[in-house]
Formats: sequence, structure tokens, C-alpha cells
Amino acid sequence: MYYLIALGIIIVDQLTKWLVVRYMEIGENIPIIHNFLYLSSHRNRGAAWGILEGQMYFFYIITVGVVIGLIVYLQKLPKDQPWMKLALSLMLGGAIGNFIDRLLHQEVIDFINTFIFTYDFPIFNVADSALVIGVGIILILTILEGKKEKELSKK
Repeated sequence: MYYLIALGIIIVDQLTKWLVVRYMEIGENIPIIHNFLYLSSHRNRGAAWGILEGQMYFFYIITVGVVIGLIVYLQKLPKDQPWMKLALSLMLGGAIGNFIDRLLHQEVIDFINTFIFTYDFPIFNVADSALVIGVGIILILTILEGKKEKELSKK
């Protein structure tokens, strides 16, 4: 089931990117919620915030290592950890979604543009969202596990 979640992320990610490439010009902005959410056709040749721009071989190597690590960890996790498995499957789908872009286009297609108050948050995509949500779940699980261990040590 968790690999199907990853596959679903990959399909939605690639479909939305295809729609942006097919129907929008680079740099075009379509307001969804004025001053908050826009569809913006953007390309990124680096990582988050454009760092390491043009370092495709670095991204290929890192992504292959991350994907292998996620699959191995997903396989080794016990069945009683569905939230961790969900987090890893989201991260797996996100990593593969952006990897496909880098392989096919030598850049990542981004299109979700948000403004938080007056801050223009970097433009992102479905794969990025899945990665962030997966990492967020892991952070929450880690905090909860730390609280649980602290409570047990007090007893």
C-alpha cells in the first residue's frame, strides 16, 4: 500500500507538471487567491531556493542514494509504524517525482506560488509538498516519541 501512495504522488506530480508545461508560458502567473496563491510556471535548475544550480550529477547521485535508503528503511520498518511508513512513502514519491524532472528536463518544474503575509515563498510543486509533509510527519513522530520516553523515565 505504501508504494501505491508513492506512485500516486509521482503520477499527480508529473500530471500537474505536464499541465503547466502544456498550458502555461514560463513566467506566467494565474491568480487563484489574490495576494496569497498563484499558479506560476517556473523552472528550477537547482534545489530548494535555487541552491546548487546546475549540479545535475550531484542531484542524480544524492537522489538515487536517498531513494535506495527510503526503500530499504520502508522494507525494514515493522507493520506497527504506519505513520512512519506513510512519511517515507510521501518522501519516496516526492524524491522520484523531482528526479524524473531532472532526468528528462535537466530542471524541476515548479508552479505553486504562495505569499505568506508579504513574503513571496519560493515556488514549489507536488513532489516538494510530499517531501515536506513526509519530513513534517517524521518530526512530529520524533517529538511524540521523545515525550513518551521522558514520561516513561519519570515512572
